[in-house]
Amino acid sequence: MKILVTGGAGYIGSILVPALLSERHHVTVLDNLMYGGNSLIPYFIKKNFTFIKGDIRDYNFTQDLMNRNEITIHLAAIVGYPACKKNEALAIAVNEMASIEMARFSIAAHIPIIFGSTGSNYGSIPNSDKISTSATCTEETPLNPISLYGVTKTNAEKAFLDTGNSVCFRFATAFGASPRMRLDLLINDFVYKAVRNKHLIVYEKGFKRTFIHITDIVRAFLFTIDRFKYMVGKPYNVGDNSMNYTKEEIALKIKEKVDYYLHFAEIGTDEDKRDYEVSYERIRELGFKAETTIDEGIDELIKISQILEIKNPYSNI
Repeated sequence: MKILVTGGAGYIGSILVPALLSERHHVTVLDNLMYGGNSLIPYFIKKNFTFIKGDIRDYNFTQDLMNRNEITIHLAAIVGYPACKKNEALAIAVNEMASIEMARFSIAAHIPIIFGSTGSNYGSIPNSDKISTSATCTEETPLNPISLYGVTKTNAEKAFLDTGNSVCFRFATAFGASPRMRLDLLINDFVYKAVRNKHLIVYEKGFKRTFIHITDIVRAFLFTIDRFKYMVGKPYNVGDNSMNYTKEEIALKIKEKVDYYLHFAEIGTDEDKRDYEVSYERIRELGFKAETTIDEGIDELIKISQILEIKNPYSNI
């Protein structure tokens, strides 16, 4: 199958692309290389791999590429609340407006799309609801994004679902190693600070998140390509019911494996106030189940943290 992957040089794409190539798909990556493209270097020798440097905001160019492929996997985005807050106009243009244009074109050209959305769309459940079962989010739970990132992804998701020929994934918070590593993700961040800094301060320790290893995210895409006609037109929470944890529980799990100073702060807040539990029954009923556990992912991250270097040029340490 001929597959277009937008944002294919990113954290997820750098693991997804080789997986698609190994399945003998013909893969075209469209990426503006905002964070570089070294993660894709090993695949340029592959005859079924094509790289195009470009921006999804170039609507005509993006639509032409979509038209040349059988399915589009849309990952390109300004990801996470800090990046979106830093450049709000860019976040709206990329995450929302460009995605809406892709959705409109997919209707006219009948192009299937798998959209990488986010569990951030659920935001934070109102306090009045937390004593009820509505504290567990299903795909039918009203969306309540609390950050610009969540708002832009929610609006894009709606546009794709309105096409009738898209599948939208509301991913749990990703963790795990990638050639285009991200240390802004909660578990990745916690492990790195525990290993390298030997201390960690956690705000709002009782806030609950749900998690998924990056290899399981990739498995979800492969799973859906094979079953697209059975899944089309719906959003799917992608994660596992066994991986709903509070921030405190994650920090203590890491402490079982790493000797570091851990402090739970009673004063102060985390700007990213997501606090929810998620049900993954819809995709599980189709046969998908996450395979990598939190403990396995933490072990992996402990190992990789030993070789990651973040240097401050203004420090004498």
